[in-house]
Amino acid sequence: MQRFITLAFLLLLSCCGVLAAPPTELVIATVNNGHMVEMQKLSPRFEQANPDIRLKWVVLDEGVLRQRVSADIVDKGGQYDVITIGMYEVPIWGRKGWLRPFQPDDQYDVNDVLPAIRKGLSADGKLYAAPFYGESSMLMARADLMKAAGFSLPYQPTWDDIRKAAARLHAPDKGIYGICLRGKAGWGENMALVSTMVNTFGGQWFDMGWRPQIHSDAWKKAVSFYVDLLKQYGPPEAWHNGFNENLKLFQQGRCAMWVDATIAASFLADPKQSVVADKLAFTQAPVALTQRGAGWLWAWALAIPSATTKADAAQRFLNWATSRRYIELVADSEGWAHIPTGTRGSTYKRNEFTRSVNFAFHEAMAIALADPNNSTLPKSPYTGVQFASIPEFQQIGQLTGERVAAALQGRMSVAEALAGAQQQAEAQMRQAGYFK
Repeated sequence: MQRFITLAFLLLLSCCGVLAAPPTELVIATVNNGHMVEMQKLSPRFEQANPDIRLKWVVLDEGVLRQRVSADIVDKGGQYDVITIGMYEVPIWGRKGWLRPFQPDDQYDVNDVLPAIRKGLSADGKLYAAPFYGESSMLMARADLMKAAGFSLPYQPTWDDIRKAAARLHAPDKGIYGICLRGKAGWGENMALVSTMVNTFGGQWFDMGWRPQIHSDAWKKAVSFYVDLLKQYGPPEAWHNGFNENLKLFQQGRCAMWVDATIAASFLADPKQSVVADKLAFTQAPVALTQRGAGWLWAWALAIPSATTKADAAQRFLNWATSRRYIELVADSEGWAHIPTGTRGSTYKRNEFTRSVNFAFHEAMAIALADPNNSTLPKSPYTGVQFASIPEFQQIGQLTGERVAAALQGRMSVAEALAGAQQQAEAQMRQAGYFK
């Protein structure tokens, strides 16, 4: 009788909702940049609309994020239910079956996603990730400093133009550096920029036989130019600076120029964060011998590992976080100047957005001009502007980035750095069977 009463009581509690199933916890691994932090801040809106889901955030530095997510995805550990990855990983991981295809809901409007972004996050015709924001690269500069110095830059400057401008604007005694560039080692850090410089100097990662070209004259000229430019006109110990460090320097008024991701413009133009918000000018990324591959193409996107047991809940979150509705939510909360950009064509058709910022045209043009299928002057066998979309690239790019940073520090010459990177790349490509 006692057992019957207990069972009846439990059934009553269940019917009344007291014993309702606990919310599903989604563990989200993401990068520590401003737009992702904003998403985390707004996530209670998602939880209110989806009371059966709770979000747990793991926010990491870009390099640490890549290491942990890569290790978990390869091991099929299932540590994360949603991961933040980019155009390099998505096609490779999608083909390997490590990601679940993205399933847009009825309101998502996939066709509104910019074609280049959509294609870069697909494999074999399937979309494997939902873009949170997209970017190319461009030059961001202090219009007030250039005006005071009596010059301006053309819409498409050359790297020689940048060197001359940096020399005129460099005033370290006033706390202003002529140029800020990524110096921190990593295939997604210093090599993102250096790769585009190599492209415009006429170089490439691999020739049509998949043989590394890191020891080529084009690489030596591009990297020597980069090292010399930062040593003469950059901030001290520039090898410590990645995107976030340079962003902070520019917001503090300490960078006269900066070549980096177009997405940075929204943070620089925010008067709450930037003391130079009303003193900005923008141009397309600099070129040298060719315009090909001058501006990179990237998207930070949200994807669902195949190992997760919470795919349905994860799909609901992706549809919310990368939707047009989310963009409007950010606009209502923070203003149109702060929305994640570079993903949807409708964004650039909104008068509220184009009237709010002075970088919309430059950003849209940079993304439209970036062509991952034709990014080098000599013909190349790979897809990608600032990376080569093959599994071996991540390690090759990382090792090359470390040696370029060592050259910037003065621990070895540019020739020594590139010779070592070439040797390492050749060994890895040969071991992988690209050539004998």
